[in-house]
Amino acid sequence: MGALVRKEFKAASLTGAQSGCNGCRGGKRALPDFTFSFHPIVNVTTREVYAYEALVRGMNGEGAPWVLGQIDADNIYAFDQSCRRKAVGLAARLGMQALLSINFLPNAVYSPDQCIRSTLQECERTGFPASQVIFEVSESENMRDPGHLLGIFHAYHAMGFRTAIDDFGAGYAGLGLLSQYQPDLLKLDMGLVRGIDDSLPKQIILESMVAMASRLGTTVVAEGIETVGERDYLKGIGIELMQGFLFCEPAFESLGAIRAEAWG
Repeated sequence: MGALVRKEFKAASLTGAQSGCNGCRGGKRALPDFTFSFHPIVNVTTREVYAYEALVRGMNGEGAPWVLGQIDADNIYAFDQSCRRKAVGLAARLGMQALLSINFLPNAVYSPDQCIRSTLQECERTGFPASQVIFEVSESENMRDPGHLLGIFHAYHAMGFRTAIDDFGAGYAGLGLLSQYQPDLLKLDMGLVRGIDDSLPKQIILESMVAMASRLGTTVVAEGIETVGERDYLKGIGIELMQGFLFCEPAFESLGAIRAEAWG
């Protein structure tokens, strides 16, 4: 846990954060029971798991839409906080050694400093290093105030957390967001990746994105890899971090295993 993260956790403890954030404590609607599947992000050069993305699931394996369909303005804050705690707790229980990527809902965060408290407490309680946490947000998230997201990103970066923009190239913010904040990871939308080995337009676009990200000091992650052709083309243009069913499907409450043949 970095110095800034430790400082933030100490401040949270001193202010009695166990009772939650007074400014945004949840409403009356109950949360659904939920858990997580973990989907690995692999480094195809080192042949190691770089990180695991926590994907919300119902207790019987129901998909994210089933869970998110029960979330509204009345319980979004409580859900966001619970997601963070449960993801950290389960990762610790499974003995995760790689990074942990947690999707967060920017519209649920009223103050980064206040709302990070329960995450830090769970890291402290379980022994999972806060320095291994990545906070990830989808570029397609329809944010009421894009400036608010920038504030969250800058705050998390200052606390020592890694950050990621997911689904890049598919949503509302795009290059405008990237021009104002450069995350540690830029996860390319799978629509740009699918069949790229047979699509010259996609190749031109993606190669330009990789060059741009390199100059900005941001690492590219290619999502949705399903074929050997996609893997080999992306590796050939310098993308080392990949995620997709070729390597491993999301594993329910477990870390799964990378298919030996997927490394190539």
